[in-house]
Amino acid sequence: MMDARTDRQLQALFFDFGGVFTASPFTAVNELDRQFGTPPGKVGGILFGPYHEDTDHPWHCLERGEISLEQAREGILQLGRKQHGLEVDIFQLFQCMAGESRDNALRQELVERVRALKGKGYGTGIITNNIKEFSQGWRSLLPVEELFDWVVDSSEVGMRKPRPEIYQLALERSGLSSGSEALFVDDFLPNVETARELGMVGIHVPDGLDPLFEVLDPLLQS
Repeated sequence: MMDARTDRQLQALFFDFGGVFTASPFTAVNELDRQFGTPPGKVGGILFGPYHEDTDHPWHCLERGEISLEQAREGILQLGRKQHGLEVDIFQLFQCMAGESRDNALRQELVERVRALKGKGYGTGIITNNIKEFSQGWRSLLPVEELFDWVVDSSEVGMRKPRPEIYQLALERSGLSSGSEALFVDDFLPNVETARELGMVGIHVPDGLDPLFEVLDPLLQS
């Protein structure tokens, strides 16, 4: 679940947004598989491609800011039709996410924890795979300017997790020469693994905040 090294002083704390400050958006994909009657992960593969890689899949291009949401929607529709005989629409995913909005409420406990840590002098940042059309939407859910010193949004910087370059950019913005003084939290394990490869403390939180606090508190006290 975590990189257990505690023999260093952390200076910068980086967080994913969706799946960390809210429930994971990937949970809505399970509902789509149920609706389509497809095996788990089938619809997610059409919508997101190999998410642990960075490819020319329409969703990856969208998250890098290379195409519009409407272009990605059409590309994914074509992929589903030609390769799987399924009519998979991005907007179906958004509808499922809206239907689970109560479960996707902002995790206020983490907001307050980040506010307190920033007050203690830690640098704080977001590293998120997101899309331009949702930029104002996710930022409106929490006080970004108050909580974070740095925001690295994939659609703004033209690169996405899990490529090392997006983490390196975050480290550069924080003024750190390496990852040894930084921590990164994400609900998607491959994203955490890349952070660890760069020397960062990586914390994987697939199911809520308890694992995060169990790991984070001892680290910050060391």
